[in-house]
Amino acid sequence: MARSANKTVPTGQSVDSFLATVQPAKKADDARLLDALFRKTTGFEPVMWGPSIVGYGRYHYRYESGREGDFLATGFSPRKAALSIYIMPGYTDFGGILSRLGKHKLGKSCLYVNKLADIDTDVLSELIRAGLADLNRHWAVKPT
Repeated sequence: MARSANKTVPTGQSVDSFLATVQPAKKADDARLLDALFRKTTGFEPVMWGPSIVGYGRYHYRYESGREGDFLATGFSPRKAALSIYIMPGYTDFGGILSRLGKHKLGKSCLYVNKLADIDTDVLSELIRAGLADLNRHWAVKPT
């Protein structure tokens, strides 16, 4: 059976160089604050995944279908419309934590925040830790 490779893979791009290109300036400020928060919360050094995702940690998955690969454990991307925060892969309901987070929207394994001022970053740290712990129960999380 042919297996397709992940399109989002680690690159050699510098995280600092990427963050320096984020526009507008307020979104760049939020991105740098998120980077510091993720570094402190995870203890992992960031790695660029694809052209625009800053990832912290990684895990190797293997599904019953035989598909396997590596992916970032958690991270963010300062998108034009919102800050996309990746709490992977979404096995658990974090409703209790999310109810205290502040203004956000949810995707399948993403959290969308317009600006950091809209949320409680201490609660975001708690969510990141909970997401990593949950992921690690399914797939071993390793440093990047």
